[in-house]
Amino acid sequence: MIGHDRYQTAMAREIREIPGKAERLLAECQLIESAANRIRRANPRVVIISGRGSSGNAGILLRYLFEARAGLLVSSSAPSVITTYGQSIDMKRAVFIVISQSGRSPDLVMGAQSARKNGALTVAIVNDSTSPLALACELILPIGAGIEHSVAATKSVVLSMMIGVQLVASLTSDDDLTEHVKQLPQRFREALACDWSGWTDSLVAATAAFVVGRGFGLGPAREIGLKVTETMRLPTLSYSAAEVMHGPLACANSDTPLLVLRQDDGSSAMVDALIADLRTRKLNVFSVGDPSGTLPWIEPRDPICDVITMLLPAYASIERAALDRGFDPDNPPNLSKITETL
Repeated sequence: MIGHDRYQTAMAREIREIPGKAERLLAECQLIESAANRIRRANPRVVIISGRGSSGNAGILLRYLFEARAGLLVSSSAPSVITTYGQSIDMKRAVFIVISQSGRSPDLVMGAQSARKNGALTVAIVNDSTSPLALACELILPIGAGIEHSVAATKSVVLSMMIGVQLVASLTSDDDLTEHVKQLPQRFREALACDWSGWTDSLVAATAAFVVGRGFGLGPAREIGLKVTETMRLPTLSYSAAEVMHGPLACANSDTPLLVLRQDDGSSAMVDALIADLRTRKLNVFSVGDPSGTLPWIEPRDPICDVITMLLPAYASIERAALDRGFDPDNPPNLSKITETL
């Protein structure tokens, strides 16, 4: 499925560019180290993360990284507090990190400007380093994905998550995590050889879908769910493994594909138990990363880097499933590449 010869869509080509773009990002490690040192000197009491859509999903992973690895409290920014309600917030000893592909949405720009004015150290993780958002922030961490022609962002999302891991690894002087990040380009290439056609075929015939993850896997799970929704026009619910049994599962049946991401960390026992329970209920479960996984996977190495790597075969599967469903994955209806909200 993933090894097919024709990469006719922009989405397919951009997915294949991810390993090479990741190698180039690793070469920019001095920028990451400089930002980490600046954050360390700021001695923040809280980290505030801003971003929407796919960038917001990268922000979910970044939240887990800061809280679980750096021990820093994280809050999600609500841009409408500034743009709609006109409220200024005291952000002394805060680090405000905004993630964006275009860097042009007015609400994100205004949020960064307000945060900087009110005392925060502002950091932009952005694909366009000349954008208004980049100019509004004190520190810029370029995503370096290059132009994306497909409306569905892929390479910029993976690289955004990778930057987050690099930043927290540098901030916490985590040499093991840094080494695992260095292995990501090759891991990405290996993951693209994984054939998830069973899940693909199930998506093509589905009327709805689920994607489940926990901890470090939640952001990637939300991202996969978003990509299925926008690319395949298929309503997809993305939940934490700790929440999916609290009501959402009532709308699943034996034809509903449930993709469960599992990484080898403190969440694994709970996720394993959930997978077993779902199978007992005769639901249509596709799992990856667990000992009894139904989808092929590469050898587990690091729980954080592994869940980011899972995005690549998922993206490739979604692109193929959209084509099989008769849709153009590059141009979903009612959407545009740059979304501007206020």
